[in-house]
Amino acid sequence: MAHSDYKIGVVGVGRMGGNIARHLKDKGFAMSVVYDIRSEVAKELATELGISASETLAGVTEAAEYIMTLVTDDHAMRSIFATGGDSLLQGAQGKLFINCATITPQVHVEVEKLAEQVGAQSLEGCMASSLPQARDGTVYLMCGGKREAFERAKPILEAMSAKLTYVGEAGRAAQVKALVNMVMNINTAGLAEGLGLGVALGLDLAMLRDVFAHTGANSRVLETDGLDMQNRDHECYFSAAHAAKDSGIALKLGKAAGLTLPLAEATARQYEQLVAIGKGELDKSGIAELTFPGRG
Repeated sequence: MAHSDYKIGVVGVGRMGGNIARHLKDKGFAMSVVYDIRSEVAKELATELGISASETLAGVTEAAEYIMTLVTDDHAMRSIFATGGDSLLQGAQGKLFINCATITPQVHVEVEKLAEQVGAQSLEGCMASSLPQARDGTVYLMCGGKREAFERAKPILEAMSAKLTYVGEAGRAAQVKALVNMVMNINTAGLAEGLGLGVALGLDLAMLRDVFAHTGANSRVLETDGLDMQNRDHECYFSAAHAAKDSGIALKLGKAAGLTLPLAEATARQYEQLVAIGKGELDKSGIAELTFPGRG
């Protein structure tokens, strides 16, 4: 099939969803419809892309064959796949849902069952990347669900990603994504403490970051967040609020597995504190506001 044969709708067109829609349009896919609970956001993007903005979820399912969802949390996911009222499940026979939100793994399992009950397919498309990668089509994608659904969606997934991994059955990709974000958040919190202590000791942070980069203190977040922490540049690519939510998902998985995760617990408390003091919309690098002397 040519890209133009794939009629795609997107539900949830915030920064990530909007950039994915733009990229797929650029790649020649038949973007047909967008929807967002903030109707003005959907209408603005629809005008930009020359497509329609649906006022209803059922309208998205009617207008597209492949529906991508990028919503905020478990509650939002359950609401768009409700068994009554306006829902993506209305008229969904033969449609394929690609669900990209970071939510509890069990909810992905629930959604797959609901989709199958109406003759549709569901697939996790969990992303471990940020806004620029969504726009450029270079996200890292972890997918879970039936292999048949994965193969059917593969041309879309490949166009979105620099790396694509099929993890297994529904819920598994969300588990992997939760662990990715748990470790990333711990690394971010650790970097903020290390750089904050460096400031307190009067060390030159440019030198310290260079030393970190060439030793066992190196990490991906040092590259992405180190200078931002130093300069208090917390333009949001992955918010502190999302970090708090995702660390919470990992902690629930740990509890269910009978494990104690003290580093994840401490990190979650830090991000929850940022949210509590009204700084949840800062980038995750904003955790430095709690650790650098003279801030906070």
